[in-house]
Amino acid sequence: MTGTGDHEDAATYGATAQAAIRRPGRWWGRKGTAAKVESYTRISFHLFPVAQLVTALLSLTPVPARSALPVAGALLVHVVLGLRLTGQALDWVAGRRARPRRLLFAYMACGFAGAAIAALVLVKLPDDPPATYYTACVGTYVLFLAFSCGLGVLALRTHRQSLVAVAVATFGGWLLGSALLPAPAAAALALSTLLSAGGLTLASRFSIWLLQAVYELDEARHTRARLAVAEERLRFGRDLHDVLGRNLSVIALKSELAVQLARRERPEAVEQMAEVQRIAQESQREVREVVRGYREADLYTELLGARGVLSAAGITCTVTGTPTGLPRPVQAALAWVVREAVTNVLRHGNAAHCRIALTVVPAGPRAEGRPAVAELTVENDGVPSASAGSSGSTGGHGLAGLRERLAAEQGTLEAGPAGKSAFRLVARVPVPADEVAEAGVPGETAERARQELE
Repeated sequence: MTGTGDHEDAATYGATAQAAIRRPGRWWGRKGTAAKVESYTRISFHLFPVAQLVTALLSLTPVPARSALPVAGALLVHVVLGLRLTGQALDWVAGRRARPRRLLFAYMACGFAGAAIAALVLVKLPDDPPATYYTACVGTYVLFLAFSCGLGVLALRTHRQSLVAVAVATFGGWLLGSALLPAPAAAALALSTLLSAGGLTLASRFSIWLLQAVYELDEARHTRARLAVAEERLRFGRDLHDVLGRNLSVIALKSELAVQLARRERPEAVEQMAEVQRIAQESQREVREVVRGYREADLYTELLGARGVLSAAGITCTVTGTPTGLPRPVQAALAWVVREAVTNVLRHGNAAHCRIALTVVPAGPRAEGRPAVAELTVENDGVPSASAGSSGSTGGHGLAGLRERLAAEQGTLEAGPAGKSAFRLVARVPVPADEVAEAGVPGETAERARQELE
């Protein structure tokens, strides 16, 4: 939300919010931040087995079909297990299922078995084979070990287990190299296994850590929103306690005194009960004032609260216009619109941007006798379907209550979809021309008001 002196920032964020609101609804755009990060992570990890399959098949092209067929079979099984392990492991990270232990062991065992098959093919190659044969078999061997570690760590609990997996893969690379290759080549093979397995393991661990951090931040935003509501309830409870606490104590003491006097048939008991009645009526009046102040909140306060609550929920909120100079009844009616609209933005859909615009449109020189109009627009994206908006269906109790409140001020309310994934609520309340001070967006004409909103 922006104040009166922050119009440049409001214009910048307002343009961004309006562009996001008017963009057609898409599968990606309807997701929240945490869901987007999770989807991106899932897609990335599902591409790992695909990359392994393509790279290994291309590497095995020079190898004779009879020798390459067992390796290709093990490779296909390993890729299928990797795809299944990726989905189940990420569900485990998100807390949606138990850890896939059996699938993890099957994937790791298949990977080391595939590496053993590739090594066996390398051993059975004829004497003095082409260099491409060695490169193909050794490359496939390293791919089996590297991807077994890179995807296997998704279902491992600790960093120590990940280090053990990388160490075992590196030892396997050194073992094959020392058995079939010269010492420099064996060292190079062990190093390449270490770098590939370690790099994929580190990337996987970092991605999981990032995903868990996003989950925690998303939960923190929801917690902040709940705390904001709880804080408002506590404030209201404190106000009621301050009003009723003292008076109820006095009522209790005077009632006890009146009972004692009545038992003694003293005439002062009537005076005490009359005092109790007066205090009770005074308490009733004070409670009504507290509730009235709670229900008829100042429009500026509601706009500030809207920004705080929406920001706490991770929704970008942009506000243009100020309620300065608007009559109190008009502000009270529009404040209820802001409160109800913001509540429904949080309850319905998955909004990322919300725009609140307040304008005052004068009647103009040709409309003598007609009042100016205070117009409040609340628009948000992230609506699941065109038939359901930020305030629910058009016949909901929330909208019906708002229409009744606005009707008391001769106002109107319009609510409905604003595109494929946006919802717009527009409230208009007439303002007598002689009561329009510097209200809404600065300016004396509707055209200037619209330019300020843009």
